[in-house]
This record gives sequence, structure tokens and C-alpha cells, in this order.
Amino acid sequence: MHRVSSTGNTANSTRPRKERRFTYVVGDFNDSKHCSGINCITGLNGSKGDQGYEYLFSGSRDGTLKRWVLGADEAVCGATFESHVDWVNDVVVTGEDTLVSCSSDTTLKTWKPYSDGECTRTFRQHSDYVTCLAAARHSNTVASGGLGREVFIWDLEAAIVPVARAHNEANEDGNHEGSCTSGDRSITSNNLVTATPAQNLQQGYAPLPAKGHKESVYALAINDTATILVSGGTEKAVRVWDPRTGSKQMKLKGHTDNVRALLLDPAGRLCLSGSSDHMIRLWDLGQQRCIHSYAVHTDSVWALASTPSFSHVYSGGRDFSVYLTDLSTRQSTLLCKEEHSVLRLALQGEEWIWVATTDSSLHKWPACELASSKTLQRASSFVAGSLPFARARANIDGSAPVPLYTQPTSVIPGAAGIVQHAILNDRRHVLTKDAAGIVKRWEITRGAVSDDYGKVNFEEKEKELFEMVSMPAWFTMDTRLGSMSVHLDTPQCFSAEVYAADLHVPGASEELKLNIGQETLRGLLANWLTRRRAKAAGVTAIPNGDASPIPDSGPGEHGPSRRSALDDNLHEPNNQQTRVFPSFQFSTQAPPSIITEGSQGGPWRKKATDLNGTEDEKDLPGWCIDCVLHERLSQRENSKCSFYLHPYEGQTITVLTQGKLSAPRILRIHKIKNYVSEKLNLERPLEENMPETNASAGQLVSQQAGGNGKGKGSNVFRPGSKGWPQDSKPIVEILCNDQVLASELSLATVRAYIWKKPEDLYLHYRIVPSR
Repeated sequence: MHRVSSTGNTANSTRPRKERRFTYVVGDFNDSKHCSGINCITGLNGSKGDQGYEYLFSGSRDGTLKRWVLGADEAVCGATFESHVDWVNDVVVTGEDTLVSCSSDTTLKTWKPYSDGECTRTFRQHSDYVTCLAAARHSNTVASGGLGREVFIWDLEAAIVPVARAHNEANEDGNHEGSCTSGDRSITSNNLVTATPAQNLQQGYAPLPAKGHKESVYALAINDTATILVSGGTEKAVRVWDPRTGSKQMKLKGHTDNVRALLLDPAGRLCLSGSSDHMIRLWDLGQQRCIHSYAVHTDSVWALASTPSFSHVYSGGRDFSVYLTDLSTRQSTLLCKEEHSVLRLALQGEEWIWVATTDSSLHKWPACELASSKTLQRASSFVAGSLPFARARANIDGSAPVPLYTQPTSVIPGAAGIVQHAILNDRRHVLTKDAAGIVKRWEITRGAVSDDYGKVNFEEKEKELFEMVSMPAWFTMDTRLGSMSVHLDTPQCFSAEVYAADLHVPGASEELKLNIGQETLRGLLANWLTRRRAKAAGVTAIPNGDASPIPDSGPGEHGPSRRSALDDNLHEPNNQQTRVFPSFQFSTQAPPSIITEGSQGGPWRKKATDLNGTEDEKDLPGWCIDCVLHERLSQRENSKCSFYLHPYEGQTITVLTQGKLSAPRILRIHKIKNYVSEKLNLERPLEENMPETNASAGQLVSQQAGGNGKGKGSNVFRPGSKGWPQDSKPIVEILCNDQVLASELSLATVRAYIWKKPEDLYLHYRIVPSR
């Protein structure tokens, strides 16, 4: 597992933080598919769900979990569990009605497995990524481990009881609002209770730590009765613990690299371990030694699953292969070959095995024990050696086994995740390439695909779409979750502006400027604002995802509208009405997910359309509320551009200004042309009897246009004339570095691509005859 920055993971950061980040996640797929690698899968301990169906649960690098209803020929997505803000690394089922997940966001979460995605509890005990879980089949004991060299043992029943008691007491006092008495409440619509380490202690429960790990923990296993716990990681050893007391029992050495997978037999007498040293080892805990080594794989072993009798083991890893090995005879069979590295294995009964890989799809394969396989070919099996180089040498010699199965019995398809992206110069579009090689252009301000180019060269398409446009970097983004995570930080997110006319806003004046960051936030939180105003007005029935606002009865908490001029142009009946322009309207059919945090609790994630209007500064960053609700923007860097405007060398034109000018960075060159033309009175010809002191500009114009410069030429008119003769009006040109500037260029673009100096921008103007 690579150490990379966590999306929204700031819960345990010790660095000073000025303002909380607001992130939105967009993709062009629905919730019925994962869009990134699947880190974990699990069933319901061999039992069926509340309606008699068989279920499979999966956790993905896209940050979500999904419940799959397993049929004879296909699996259907029954629910998506969305609350983690980073990779979901492991998932286990404890008891009959509790699903537990862990994530790189440093949290553990409990869920109701048969719900529509209801998260019931969040635990924030770990200081770093939580990588693995282990659950006892016959108790409520769950162990968690992570990169912070920590292992915690949880009694979920004891952990949840204090919260339930506090919640009931709060209800009796009439002060609940979905929170416990400590005030550390959740933002989800499911009354999620968030427990921090301090809160755990206040409520009388803290998990039992298994102290003594010197390095990161990547694997855990616990027996059915919760009497033996084993852990492994980069320490290259298997540690054995008593989960009832957290005390160390023994340390088993033998592996030469990271221990990535562990299994215990139901009695807790035997332990299987898989490692990045390519080896599988069988340990006898009573004898405290390794009794067998199996050189099956040619690369890291990342996943193990055993038959109920613990006589055979299925193994998978970085070599894309899934093997079935008889632990007593050492006979190994290459069951199948995947196209990606194998991350997790899960048995469905004794007939099938599900394989999760770094791809977003799940594959179902026949799971036949070696002794009962009638179709087994001797060429497909071999006796596993005890040294890792034996299998590598067999492959080099060309004696690699043939897979028993070449096609999976069933596939749960996933969506192709985004693997490459480039932010285009206009800072409103992003070019992406997904795992299938499809290149698309996105309009980031509404989270939608604007162009699908198919399978083309990404770099060449990026060059083709290059525009000489300069726009401040008002957002950052990554594709860590397989989709686009767009990060907004204040005040940088308010640094970019655009003319409303450039976005084709109906009725917009030529001068109206829109702040891109503010308008994007308004689009993302339109449903939240609509429901908030409806609640304030006493309206209870609001369609889900309806972004059409409800007019205010007065200014109230929102103050005067920044865009009242535009609203007047559009003849709005009430200029306090919230409007979302088409360029900032997000889909309500596939809405973006919001990842952020407020002043209480930690980071959270949910669909934008699921915000119910009750969220406030405890749940949302205060600067976001100020922006959307009160139309106040954070203090931001100067959006002006300073420049000098002088006559071009060789022309005797009136000097319009001696000092420095200042204008918005998005000001177009044609505006400067108009300014010069107006100052030089180029809209009308020179009057015949104009005083000499005021005639310099007009004389020059006349000379440039072909007159004699003394008021007697053919292009000189008296007052009252209609204007310049056809095709004779002089033209103003603006130059920078002796290059004539196109009218549509902005000051920021000229400075970035033509001036290319840190000093103040110098522009020159000249008058030329019309062409």
C-alpha cells in the first residue's frame, strides 16, 4: 500500500490549519458500480440475509462499500454505503446485523448491513491509515490495525451501549438533534454518532490496545471464540496476542518481507501467513514454529482464504494468479489467472470463490478442492517447494502451470476509473483518461462530460485543446478515488472570475462578472439552500434534488444580492431569489458527493442531494456558508492587474495617462481599445475650427487617414456631420512587446504569454488607417 495523501483526511493532523477544505467528487457513472480497485470483500459468515438472499459486501478504493444480492447467474447492487472519505481497506461482518469497515481516513465505521446505507457509528481512535480488520465469528469482538503501529481490540456491544444511553438521555432532556450529550455530532442524515478518543473515555469506553508493534500492521486474524489474535506487517514477523487482555503471547519469525495476509483455523491452533517474500507459511501456535513453507507464487502474496476444514488454502497476489494448495500433500493447482493483481478472496459456500483485484470488477470462479476435482490435468498442478526461488525458476524454465479455468463463471462489472488528468488553461475544463483508455473533456463547474473523444492519444489531445488563456488556479484536484476529487480552499477558490456574457447567460450585461468559485459552490449547495429556506418558511415537502429555490420573503439572513443587476436584467420578480446558472448546474440523477468537515467531528461524505438543510457551521466550513448563504467571500488576493499605457514609439499621439492603470485581470483588450478611442475622440472627425491646443489627436487621426492635418483635407468635417466616410475610420491597435494584441485576449493572458516578465505590464497604443 502506497503512502499518499488522504482525501479530506485531516482529523489527526498536528499541523496548523487555517480553514477547512471543501471537496466534491464527480464521475459519469451511477452508484451500482465501483470505479476503482476493490480492496476487500466478505460474506455473511455463511448465513443468508433477512430476506433469505445471499449477500456479498465489497469495499473499494473509490471510498464506498456496496451490498450485492447474489443470484444464480448474476449479482445486483442492493445498496451503496457512503461515508468514508478515503479508500475502504477492509470490511468484516460481526454477529448477524453489524457491518464494520475501516479506511485510510483513519476511521472505523459500523453499518446496518440490510439498510440503504445507514452508518450507525464512527470511531476515530487510530492515528494513521487503518489497513485491516478481524472479527470473531461467535462474539462482538473486532480488532483493527494500521500504519500507526497500533492494534485496537473492540467490544462493539460495549462500545455502542454508552452512546445509546447518552442518546436516550439527550432525548429525555429534549436536546438531541441526532447527537449525543458530548456535542460531537454527525452530519449524516442517518444520525451517525461520531466518537473521538476523548469522547470514548468520557462515555466510559475505550478499545483495548495491543501494545508492542514497532512497525506498520497490514494483516490481522482472530479465531471464532476470540481467544487468539495474530497480526503481521512490515516487521516481517507474526505476533500472537490474547485479545481478552491485549497481552503478547509470542512472536513468530521466518518471513523476510512484509506479512500481508493471515488466517487462523477455527480452534486457533494453526496459522497461515502470506508475505511479500512470495511465501506462504503454516505455523503451529502450540509448538511456536513454522511447520510448512509453500513456494507457490512468483510475487507477493496478498490474499488467503481457506476451506472450512482448513485442509486447503486459496492464495492470490501480485502475480495475478489464484492457487489452490493442499496443506498436507503440498499439491498446488493454478485455479485461474486474473488480469490484475489479486487483493482479496472470499468463498461463497464450498462451490465458488470471489476474487477482488486492483480492477473495479469482481469475478466469480469455481472453487474445487483438489481431491474432488475431476477435470484436473496433471500439467496444471505441481508440488509446492519450500524455497521461493523454486517457483521463479520453474517459470523461467518454461514449466509454468496452466490455469484450470480461463473464464470466470460470473462477473460483477465495474466502471473504468480515471487514471490520468490534465487541467486545461481555462480552468473550467479538465481532460481525463480512464482505465479503458477513453479520453473525455469535463466541465468541472457542473461536473459533466462536455466531449467524449474515445480512445485517442491523451498528450496529443491535450496539445490540441491548448488555448492561450490565463486563469488563476482556483481549485486543485486528484483522481485517487478513481473519480475526480475537486478541492476548494479559501481564499484561493475565489480568485477566478469570468464575464457572464462569456458563459452565455441570458440577459447578462457585458460588464457583469461572476466569481467561478462562488457560483460553483452555489450549484453544489443549491439543494441544501433550498431545503434550508423551506424549513425556515415552514415548508416540509421538498422534492429530492430539486435545485429550484424558494423566494425569500425579504432580505433576512441573506443580505442584498451581489447579482441584483443581473436579476433586474432578467426581470426576476424577487432579486433575492437564488439562481443557478446553466454552467454551474450539477446533475441530480448522478449528483456529486461532498467531502468536508465543520467545527465538530471529523471529515464526512454524502451526496449533495442528501443534504437536508439542517447542516450548519458544525457540519460545513464557515466560509462556505458565508459564501452561499450570506454572499460574503473570504479575503482574497488582488484580482486587479496593473499596467502602463503609452503611445507607441514613433507616433505623436496625445499621452493619455502618466501613471499606472489598474483593471480586472479578465479585462479584454477590446475594452482598452475602446478606452483609447474614447479618449482620443475617434468616434467623430475633427471639427474644422477646433482650437489648436485641442487638435493634436484629431490632426494625427486626419493625417493617418489621408488628410492634410490642418482641417482642410477630404476627411475633415464640420460639427453636425454624420461621421467618418465609409471604410475611413482609423483603428486603434494595442501592442505588447511589439506584438499586436487580439481583441479577445485578457490582461492576464497578455501578461502570462506575451509580456512574460515579473515587472509591471507595459502596453502601447497606436492609430492606423482602416483596412
